[in-house]
Amino acid sequence: MRLPDLFSSRGFVLSIEMFPPKTAESSEALKRSLLSLNQFNPAFLSCTYGAGGSTQGQTLDWCQWIQQTLQRPSMAHFTCVSSTVDELTAWLQQAWQAGVRNIMSLRGDPPVGQQVFTAAEGGLSHASDLTALIRRLYPQMGIGVAGYPEKHVEAPSMDADLQHLKTKVDAGADAVFTQLFFINRSFFEFRDQCVLRGITVPVVPGIMPITDFARIRRITAMCGSIIPVELATQLEAVRDDAAAQFEIGVEHAIRQCQQLQAEGVPGIHFYALNKSDACERILNSLSLPSA
Repeated sequence: MRLPDLFSSRGFVLSIEMFPPKTAESSEALKRSLLSLNQFNPAFLSCTYGAGGSTQGQTLDWCQWIQQTLQRPSMAHFTCVSSTVDELTAWLQQAWQAGVRNIMSLRGDPPVGQQVFTAAEGGLSHASDLTALIRRLYPQMGIGVAGYPEKHVEAPSMDADLQHLKTKVDAGADAVFTQLFFINRSFFEFRDQCVLRGITVPVVPGIMPITDFARIRRITAMCGSIIPVELATQLEAVRDDAAAQFEIGVEHAIRQCQQLQAEGVPGIHFYALNKSDACERILNSLSLPSA
């Protein structure tokens, strides 16, 4: 099922994101986590791939596993990094033949060792270009794009970032999934600005529960997301207590999600980091539609 169909047929679209594991042991652990999360009736599950496209093949393998084993639609992440248009076209054909009907269209981060993104010779420079390519070649594909409630780290201003988002949506995107954030006000202001710019597709908040403060700090340092001072202070006070960090982080995410639901968001996209415990705690606290 494609993104437009999912959003039109469900009052609330729950989605969960995972990434291809590196070992057989971690693959089995991920399967157990996804089987457990499947009880919450996610509308779809998305699968990323490694830097520079290092796990592109595994992404499609996992998408097929999701569709065959969990009986859920999948969404494959897809970037411009280090690829020509011919290579991008070939991968899209593989995805379509694998039964994937939803793509998360992204420019991608600069390859390791590079500070600035540079398109491959014969490649594409922007997610909007990739979105337009997907829409032209596979008009029936569901397409998601990324939004940044606290601004993309490379954008010169919030206004410029929002204009770029509008360009991506106009190129053919069916939904916007946001970068992780910990301050709901940032999301609500972002959503309002999207409306003012004529962005009418669903804007879905992305939530990453804090279960390991050091790991989250590394992630936010790269993506520019802001951890509230009060929350950071609480987590810093228990930096040597993993269980306490988990409790504080999950309780914050529960409050976030309950408020987001109360404000009528079209869904929530969970960055689960390949584990189920935190997401299960959060999902059990929410009012979710039955299967």
